[in-house]
Amino acid sequence: MNGTEIGKLLLFLGLLFIVIGAIFMFSGKIPWLGKLPGDIIIRRKNFTFYFPLATSIIISIILTLIFWLLGRKG
Repeated sequence: MNGTEIGKLLLFLGLLFIVIGAIFMFSGKIPWLGKLPGDIIIRRKNFTFYFPLATSIIISIILTLIFWLLGRKG
C-alpha cells in the first residue's frame, strides 16, 4: 500500500465518521427513526430490551443502494 492509497483510505474514513456523527446528531429530530412497526421493544420492571430491526433493515437497504451506485464502473 503506497502513500496515495493510504491517503484515500484516511479521507474516506474521515468522511464516514463525519456522516456517522451527523446521523447521531440529527437522529433525534427524525420522528420515525427507531419507531417503525418492526422494531422490537420489550419492557419489564427493571429491564428494557430494544432492537430496531426494521430501522436497521431500512438503513441497510439505503446504504447498499448508495454504495452500489458509487461502486458502479462505467
